[in-house]
Amino acid sequence: MGDMLTIELARRLTDAGLTWEPVSGDRFVVPVKGMEEDVFVISEITVDVHHFSTGDVIGFNGTTEWALDSVEQDKVVWLPREDQLRDLLGDAFVALEQLEGGYAVSVRAPSGAVERHADIDAERAYARALIARLEAAAARDESA
Repeated sequence: MGDMLTIELARRLTDAGLTWEPVSGDRFVVPVKGMEEDVFVISEITVDVHHFSTGDVIGFNGTTEWALDSVEQDKVVWLPREDQLRDLLGDAFVALEQLEGGYAVSVRAPSGAVERHADIDAERAYARALIARLEAAAARDESA
């Protein structure tokens, strides 16, 4: 998948409480053997979201060359983009800096301290910072 959020980090975001409301431009993978490397992008032209009372379904429009017609949203893994991750950090975001061999995202913790989260690319560093914030919020909620 190259310089992109890994499936592991994307799953950790979901496990930490991040929810997904699919919109045009969102990327996702179908974590099925042989398809893990295929990144799909939601588009009104080829991949669209259909809302049903039983849950959202991601439909593949006009894909006659293979048998995948649609897949339930909870069966795919959302790969948030760098801009989406930065937006989700909101006012806690302090800075993005390039390091030798990667990037670091600095965020302000609820305590006021600045925390740094590093990884090999900016998207992954943003994901690590967001995971830490979501997990900290969940821990605060549990102790309240």
